[in-house]
Amino acid sequence: MSLDVMKEKMEKVIRNLEENYQEVRAGRANPAILNKVQVEYYGAPTPLNQVASISVPEARLIVIQPWDKSILSQIEKAIEIAGIGIHPVNDGQLIRLVFPELTEERRKEIVKDIKKTAEEAKVSIRNIRRDEMIEAKNSLKNNEISEDEERSLEEKIQKATDENVAKIDEIFSKKENEIMSI
Repeated sequence: MSLDVMKEKMEKVIRNLEENYQEVRAGRANPAILNKVQVEYYGAPTPLNQVASISVPEARLIVIQPWDKSILSQIEKAIEIAGIGIHPVNDGQLIRLVFPELTEERRKEIVKDIKKTAEEAKVSIRNIRRDEMIEAKNSLKNNEISEDEERSLEEKIQKATDENVAKIDEIFSKKENEIMSI
């Protein structure tokens, strides 16, 4: 594996963490929590944003307005099945998702969950580092690189690891502040 491939894998871990954090319900209306909602539309599962417009008119309200009013009940059902923790309100024209205020206890639970996700991302980064280090040692053992090249490679691997772990900490801190300050 080359350093570029390693860095690409590490960036993918970071992107995955950011996507997971976008879907965290933090008491504020965020349309990203609907990204995985699939609506049964003409017999095929279709992403919600392809059958309706999604807007956030207020800080704690998401409004879903389908382009075809006949699928309101399917949208409502899909949201309930997705398990986002909010009951959809169907008024016959559109669907409203009202986000309740978060209690201090619930905020702490959410922070604990996102911390766990951040730790899992760090473990993934460290696993990538471990695999790279093993590969560097094997290259040295097979006389493909010199000891100096191996040492230099290990330093680059460690530097990339440290940078990505720091990014994870930064992303976690921002999300924690967002949740605790709502």
